[in-house]
Amino acid sequence: MKYRFHITDVFTTSAFGGNQLAVLPNAAGLSDQGMQRIAREFNFTETTFVVPPQSKANTCRVRIFTPRAEVKFAGHPTVGTACALVEGGYFGRRHAPRTDLILEEGVGPISAVVKPTGELLEATFTLHGQLEQADVRVSRAEMAQVLSIRSESVLDLSSGSFGLPFTFAQLSSAEEVDRAALDHAAWSQHVAGSWAPQVFLFAQDPGNASSIYARMFAPALGVPEDPATGSACAALAGIRAGRGSSSETASFTVLQGVSMGRRSEIHASATQLSPGVTSVSVGGTCVAVGSGELEVPVQWLV
Repeated sequence: MKYRFHITDVFTTSAFGGNQLAVLPNAAGLSDQGMQRIAREFNFTETTFVVPPQSKANTCRVRIFTPRAEVKFAGHPTVGTACALVEGGYFGRRHAPRTDLILEEGVGPISAVVKPTGELLEATFTLHGQLEQADVRVSRAEMAQVLSIRSESVLDLSSGSFGLPFTFAQLSSAEEVDRAALDHAAWSQHVAGSWAPQVFLFAQDPGNASSIYARMFAPALGVPEDPATGSACAALAGIRAGRGSSSETASFTVLQGVSMGRRSEIHASATQLSPGVTSVSVGGTCVAVGSGELEVPVQWLV
């Protein structure tokens, strides 16, 4: 059975930058095991499978797989899938001023707006929900071991999730972020069994509070390092919005993937609407880089 796929680079304006994503726009008929095998075949940080929605009020259902597991929600697959569906003419029109989509994901329906920006497409998703948080049980000294850096370089630790939990480590400088190297033994000892085993390390630009430099390690998901992590940016925005007064918006731009040679730029914002309810938006530009067909053996079909 042949299945069409598209490859798009997300959170970039240049081909072969940003975070790679494979999108199968008509994935009905694939088994769960088949989706996982295909995600492993592409071996990108994530691959998405678009199937009919469970509710007629929504545009489609999007299932997201890393090379190792299905996840309920992820940022760059949401942005990239929205752009790929419009770019390929599956929903809306490529040159329309805007296309509104409602994507069903494991965390519920997510609204996405796709707009042309020059020759490219830009997508922004918005979700409303409760930011989940848990106590961070790893110490700054232990996190320094995990990241192979000096203890004094770890300024703050927090955690948060809008569907995928992260431990956030704020470091003293962008240079320290680049210097970090994941110590797998220390990660296994201190972080792997925690509520948030994904580690998002970042530094704030001392001259611009709205500019952040970041990296992300997710060995539990089969992702040694991620070039762009929209779900982490969503959670970080939610954390920052929760520290301000109600209705105050936290907005920032994240530069990620630089040391990997896949520079990514992510725009994130969040507003605490009421205690326990946050509106968060994440967006960026996508570049379509290829498409083709997969021949899927019958044993991977439903």
